[in-house]
Amino acid sequence: MVSIIKTVGLSHKYGSSWAIHDINIDIGKKGIYGLLGSNGAGKSTTMNIICGALNQTQGKVFINGIDVQKNPLEAKKSLGYLPQQAPLYLDLTITEYLRYCANLRDIDKKSIPTAIDEVMEKFSITHMKDRVLKNLSGGYRQRVGFAQAVIHNPKVVILDEPANGLDPVQIADMRNLIKEISFERTVILSSHILQEIQAVCDEIIMIEQGQLVFADSIEAFNNYVAPQSIILHFENPPAPDDLTVIPGISRVEKLSPKSYRVFYGGNNKINEAIITESVRNEWRLTELTVEKNSVDEIFKEITKKATKRK
Repeated sequence: MVSIIKTVGLSHKYGSSWAIHDINIDIGKKGIYGLLGSNGAGKSTTMNIICGALNQTQGKVFINGIDVQKNPLEAKKSLGYLPQQAPLYLDLTITEYLRYCANLRDIDKKSIPTAIDEVMEKFSITHMKDRVLKNLSGGYRQRVGFAQAVIHNPKVVILDEPANGLDPVQIADMRNLIKEISFERTVILSSHILQEIQAVCDEIIMIEQGQLVFADSIEAFNNYVAPQSIILHFENPPAPDDLTVIPGISRVEKLSPKSYRVFYGGNNKINEAIITESVRNEWRLTELTVEKNSVDEIFKEITKKATKRK
């Protein structure tokens, strides 16, 4: 089976320094893939190489089995790209701009009107088709930029900070659009907003200090660091000191007369220990909720472990 996106030993130097080194990515199915990395980690370099905007120093990139460096025009037929600042010509109307983009994408002349109508309907901009781009709001400009990225029906769409500068309502709309197009194609979403990645993505690819340090599902990403706190609700609550004697519990925080947050470490069977003590002491435990780490904490932990390995 041909991979949709594959990089082999992807490496690039700026001067004498490696921006990225030996990046191996293999994406073989549709869905939304989040690309994470701190500033200077090599994330933008990787995206630019995959899009064909930058020639790598070493390694290979394949889009739908086509070598991007050897056959860039053919590879780019399968690729759509929305950079952080959408490449708009502000003096054109939406229709004029999308027609221009369709011609750039070498869409058959007879098919262009249909392609324009379809993306305008998909992104809910048909009613504004004769509006000049400079008169659009930021949210609608982003929709038009998104439309140009998929007008040729590519197998791969790369989005660089698509929610940048949008208000909360527009961000929610953008999330829905990203999810909708992912049913038909592979989407790579780059964002520095970790919560945005968590809300939208199925898989995570993380680059740190030029190295690939994580590539797995969003569930694996969320569970990368073991949870360290639990919320407990009791009908007959114990005193905090009665909880701290349970092996592994380091601190107890009272949330309400009948609920606590307990912090723990080093005990993989902490849940069983709490339940056992509750039954023994008739505390009548009614709810036990393990709190997951925030995305920011996970990001810091992965980054820290990657740095230690260097």
